[in-house]
Amino acid sequence: MRKTTAGAEAPATATGFKENASRPGTHAVPAPAPGAGADSCVVVHVVSPEEESQQQKLDLLWWKLDEQAPLTQKHLVCGPVRAAGAPSTLTAPEYYELRLAQVRSASALKHSRDLAQDPAWTETLRVLSAATVKFEMLSKAPQSQLLLDLADSISTKGTKSGTFVMYNCARLATLFEGYQRGVQQGLYPTFPPVSSLDFSLLREEGEWLLLFNSVLPFPDLLSQTTALDGAHQAPGLHVSARTEMVCKFLVQLSMDFSSYYNRVHILGEPRPHLFAQMFARLQLLRAVQEVLHMGLATLGLPPLSYI
Repeated sequence: MRKTTAGAEAPATATGFKENASRPGTHAVPAPAPGAGADSCVVVHVVSPEEESQQQKLDLLWWKLDEQAPLTQKHLVCGPVRAAGAPSTLTAPEYYELRLAQVRSASALKHSRDLAQDPAWTETLRVLSAATVKFEMLSKAPQSQLLLDLADSISTKGTKSGTFVMYNCARLATLFEGYQRGVQQGLYPTFPPVSSLDFSLLREEGEWLLLFNSVLPFPDLLSQTTALDGAHQAPGLHVSARTEMVCKFLVQLSMDFSSYYNRVHILGEPRPHLFAQMFARLQLLRAVQEVLHMGLATLGLPPLSYI
């Protein structure tokens, strides 16, 4: 297998912006507005180091022979994916099915029942499996070789995996659902305008870590990883997806949130003198949740409300 931005097995391919993003060896770029010409089109050649030279020749030949060929063509070099102790014929679908089985087993152990037989959990298990695969594939720079350990167990307690990130995404959803239930039961007042919140009540070190290490730097992170956006394209032939930056950012955010959430009781007792601090904390965690959702979206992953 070779790495692609979708984590699939990839032959060397040249693809236009209207290709299916799930097709192996392609990186789809949003289609331009109706009426836009080839100037607006970006083609990404996803190649292995061994095939890079040949694909550059194809790039040049296409541009010379076809006047409609896109003016912007980039090359993304992806290193090989190797699985320890697995046959070299292991395919991407087989790898995904292996991870899906491991996710099902871990979920059954956690909930003491086989969730694979519950239709309500089918999509959740699928998303968890996709998160496991994507974080495993994309946490290294695309050009690096990736060695998979197929015997790795899947757990929400491990702090380096996609399941850990999705677990904390679900914890945030549960937190806000708990607040809404409290409002419906008359325990808490409705959320006040943000302009009226007193953020000086955020005195915990963990709160400032979340703000300064995650919420505020996130726009800069996005600008560094949007390599296919016309405004951010680097000069030259090659393009870098920088998916590893997004994965590492989301893992660190999840670790910081988990540490904070385990130490601080967000939804305190329903006493009026405690509400101001509770609202300031909830607003901070709203921002954390938004950053987490946007980060997952860049990897093509939807947020989960339960695990």
